[in-house]
Amino acid sequence: MTDRTQYVAITRGIAVSVEPTYLEANSSPANSQYLWAYQVTIENQGRETVQLLSRHWMITNARGELTEVKGPGVVGEQPVLKPGESYAYTSGAPLNTPSGMMGGAYQMESESGERFDIEIPTFSLDSPNPGVLLN
Repeated sequence: MTDRTQYVAITRGIAVSVEPTYLEANSSPANSQYLWAYQVTIENQGRETVQLLSRHWMITNARGELTEVKGPGVVGEQPVLKPGESYAYTSGAPLNTPSGMMGGAYQMESESGERFDIEIPTFSLDSPNPGVLLN
């Protein structure tokens, strides 16, 4: 594991923080397979109860190739967060290059039925030894 950096974005009183970790033991640079885990914490610092409905991730590798991932909820859940509550989960992402970045948005819904997007901060995915090239 490498040094951990935390990335944070706040939209409408909802803080999203992400902490990525390179999974060296699960990666295979010789086969262009690099794997990261990331822990996300969503904290409702606002005054209204909200529910996370869906996610939209944009994953870019070192060659600038974009992969989009959209779907309901996160890790099979659509958490409801009252003011002051937080929700955390861990997931993973593979890349075929030793570095890249991820970011996106969650669609939320307020108690009144209003839907809005909150930012997932863009974060860097960097393996500790990107200079290794195999010919």
